[in-house]
Amino acid sequence: MEFPLTLGLQKTGLPLIATSGKPKNLCFLVDTGATHNVLFTYVFEHFKNEFKVLGDYQSTMGIEGNYKEYPTIEATFTFEGIDYTSNFTVLDATNAVTQLQEETGVQIHGILSTDFLVRNKWILDFDKLTIKDN
Repeated sequence: MEFPLTLGLQKTGLPLIATSGKPKNLCFLVDTGATHNVLFTYVFEHFKNEFKVLGDYQSTMGIEGNYKEYPTIEATFTFEGIDYTSNFTVLDATNAVTQLQEETGVQIHGILSTDFLVRNKWILDFDKLTIKDN
């Protein structure tokens, strides 16, 4: 699998990738500074039946800078025909997502963290602006 980051970077200045399977066309920000994978609350509510609720909570600093307990789920997303399963914190970041959409015209549905990249052996090639799996 090799996924180009060029389109997201050109359109928004952000490294974005979209799911290709069920649920389809979800847009994720690849954030090498994030410690947790995040799925935004509005996406979780819409696709509840697609995810496994783990029953534990993660103490996470939200986008606004406050720590709060958020539920954790296990989710499988398909990128370029390959399924990837990981744990995600369900985070309400409505204001930040709305602002980002107003500024860029793109709605993001979650964040893929360094943990996701490492667990799935994804390699960021900053020269070619691509993500490859190993």
